[in-house]
Amino acid sequence: MIDIFKQHFKERGFKEPTAIQTAVHEAMANDKSVLGIAPTGSGKTIAFTLPILPKVMAKQGIQVLVLSPSQELAVQTTKVMREWAQLLNLKVMSLTGGANMRRQIDKLKSHPEILVGTPGRVLHLLETKHLKLSNLQTMIIDEADDMLQDSTLAVIEDIERATPITTQLGFFSATKTPVLDGLNYMFGRDIIEYDVRDEDHSQGLVRHGQMQIGSHQRGEMLRRFSHIKDFRALVFFNQTKTMMHVASQLKHDHVAAAVLGGQQRQTEREKALRMFRNRQLKFLLTTDVAARGLDIVKLPAVINFELPTEAVTYVHRVGRTGRQGEPGLVVNFGNDHDLRDLKKLLADQKYELKPIYFAHNQLVDERPKQGEQQERVENVQEKVHRVVRKEQLSDEHVNIGKSVSKTIDVAKDQPTKAKRHKKNRHNKNKGIRLKHRHQTEEKK
Repeated sequence: MIDIFKQHFKERGFKEPTAIQTAVHEAMANDKSVLGIAPTGSGKTIAFTLPILPKVMAKQGIQVLVLSPSQELAVQTTKVMREWAQLLNLKVMSLTGGANMRRQIDKLKSHPEILVGTPGRVLHLLETKHLKLSNLQTMIIDEADDMLQDSTLAVIEDIERATPITTQLGFFSATKTPVLDGLNYMFGRDIIEYDVRDEDHSQGLVRHGQMQIGSHQRGEMLRRFSHIKDFRALVFFNQTKTMMHVASQLKHDHVAAAVLGGQQRQTEREKALRMFRNRQLKFLLTTDVAARGLDIVKLPAVINFELPTEAVTYVHRVGRTGRQGEPGLVVNFGNDHDLRDLKKLLADQKYELKPIYFAHNQLVDERPKQGEQQERVENVQEKVHRVVRKEQLSDEHVNIGKSVSKTIDVAKDQPTKAKRHKKNRHNKNKGIRLKHRHQTEEKK
């Protein structure tokens, strides 16, 4: 590590390099192509940043390209690399799908030395001749186990063919999949593998809990979780439809939550992620678009609202919490059948899933006693009864008021019985007096 980096490393509060940073540094500094495998949160971005930046020459064109699987990870990587590149007066730029392409083309005219982008956007700019990689020295494929599959693999191969044959390659991942075994043949390079998963101890203590709960009750359980002090969670879904339904339910219940989805505009996704990082949201709901690489400082918990169907997916989801030595919590929702399948899925992993419960506005490891549960149920029932009785009394008062008002209105429209009787008596007496007067006059 060069002196200026050593000084900044100490100023950032880092005590010593992580296992992956130490393992790949010499090889990458000497232009060797490498495969680095290390747990999530172990500092893989800095692992490839520190050895390759000192080799970059200012104002000599694009010399480093980093490919990321998502817009969010590309923006995050850009921020990290820019922090170190500024110490060497180097420029870093991001090229992501969803952003304004014309603006990106204009920024390319400033001749950045380092690019971080998503494969689709990078390939499009190559095909339209707005981007040239003839001077490229190093290409990094982040989250390689995911990127080197299906259509994305074809895109990356097309990008690699646009680079010089001498370009150094770096592949980094948190998990080892069969596709990574064929890198030498796939890219025609001698690639050195560094797997430090057993040596790395950078992750904090993470509890993995399972909560047996029906699918229709999970949204209500999230609402209850929102009352836990200082609780925030990244909530994962398999289906976008379910995610949007739960988001609507939480909004109706006035719970601070937002969605991070692939169909959103980049500005909306950036806003949601920024608010969550700034602790303005209790929950950030997402699919696996946010499962890889995202670094959310001191994230308390991850919730699997819908359980993953692959062990690799579980590893990347839960890797968002417990990063850099911080404690973390994983809560898995599911019925009895779902949770049994999850345990089978993770049989070869080192996770120990234990039951977890919600009681007294907190998550506990022991099931609440039956008496406490019954007492809480009775208290809730009593509160509900009081509210219902209050509403009934209110309705009765309204009805009584309406009845009295109606009686008064009717009384105003009709004369009283006493007045009618007095008027009739008066008329009757008047007739008798007139008759008596006529008879007296006739006699005279």
